Amino acid sequence: MWRARPSVVKSGLLRSRSIMSKYGIGQPVLRFEDPRLLRGQGRYINDVNLPGQAHAIFVRSPHAHARIRSINVDAAKAAPGVVAVYTGHDVKADGLGMPKANMPRKRPDGKPMFAPQRPPLITDRVRYVGDPVAMVIADTLAQAKDAAELVEIDYEALPSVTTTEDTVKPGAPAVWDECPDNISNNVERGKKAETDEAIKNAAKVIKRRYVISRVHAQYMEPRGTLGVYDPGEDRMTLYADVQYPHRVRNMLAQNVFKVPESKMRVIAQDVGGGFGTKGWQYIEHRLTLWAARKLLRPVKWTCERSEAVMADEHGRDNVGEITLALDKDNKFTALKLEMLANIGAYVGSDRNLLSPFGMIGTVLGVYTIPKAYINVVGVLSNTNPTAPNRGAGRPEAIYLIERLIDDGARELGLDRLDLRRK
Repeated sequence: MWRARPSVVKSGLLRSRSIMSKYGIGQPVLRFEDPRLLRGQGRYINDVNLPGQAHAIFVRSPHAHARIRSINVDAAKAAPGVVAVYTGHDVKADGLGMPKANMPRKRPDGKPMFAPQRPPLITDRVRYVGDPVAMVIADTLAQAKDAAELVEIDYEALPSVTTTEDTVKPGAPAVWDECPDNISNNVERGKKAETDEAIKNAAKVIKRRYVISRVHAQYMEPRGTLGVYDPGEDRMTLYADVQYPHRVRNMLAQNVFKVPESKMRVIAQDVGGGFGTKGWQYIEHRLTLWAARKLLRPVKWTCERSEAVMADEHGRDNVGEITLALDKDNKFTALKLEMLANIGAYVGSDRNLLSPFGMIGTVLGVYTIPKAYINVVGVLSNTNPTAPNRGAGRPEAIYLIERLIDDGARELGLDRLDLRRK
């Protein structure tokens, strides 16, 4: 019988261990991008510059809610280095499209969801602090900033509602006249009657109201975009720090510019933090592309830190009343959640509906709860639209159920871990 020599066996084992140490499950994976980033060789959106590019600045609303009486851009157009000044009227004249929400949602009264689209530049009524009204483009960034200060906008301030719980109170200001109760839509899951009955007959009931505050991503790199148009190929190229470049290309081509996808390219290189907030397209993306096509030169916009909170989508902002029912042995028997989810002033796409409803399948956590009912009501307010941010609704859901159990344990005088193990 043939037997391998000890040296051969040892060599094979060493080779096997070497392979496992490199490729085995549970082994650390080296980040291949670190060396160039540590050497300062990253390529972020503000590192991308093209010959002949112009610079854009957006004039934004200082009011949470106001009617625009007039916009005068004459002085801005006459300022040194200014290439163009655009308002929403210019955008409308060119027939630029807008994405919209398509999720099958309804209002509590059974009517279709009220989902107001988001115009890239506002012409009639601004609905949150930061709503863009004008776009100023100049040869240099300094010239664009100076000219932006010359844009004259006459506002008539209107009553506003910015706090989530206030949106549905009687007499609250309507964000949109067409939706006087500020309720955009709602989604229900579970069996309400059975859950209510289980809570009514429970030996113990824990009920709490939790406020989940609005947040902003505050990434290290504020957003930016560079739009390019090639007249020879009739093709647009967008350089942007987006997390889903293919989805952005699809939306820009199909919904905004209405061109074949082959005529649209989106390039995303290094992104200095995204957290979901940079996942989708913003109005600045379509406007820099649109302006580049009109001016036949690249147009760049870089968001500044002081502008980011006004320009970006926000996250979270919910108020929930949650009830947990227990039997005499402290086992969970039912859970009910009534949630107000602040979706801001616009529903520009399905993205603005994802976070509030992402919590529906998560709020029960890892626990066995026989009866449950969840009702999430999306409300409009005079604030930035909200969208996925760090977990897209799931962190909020876990916060609700885990904090409720902790509060229940304290109220009942039980160990919080023992209560969870029931």
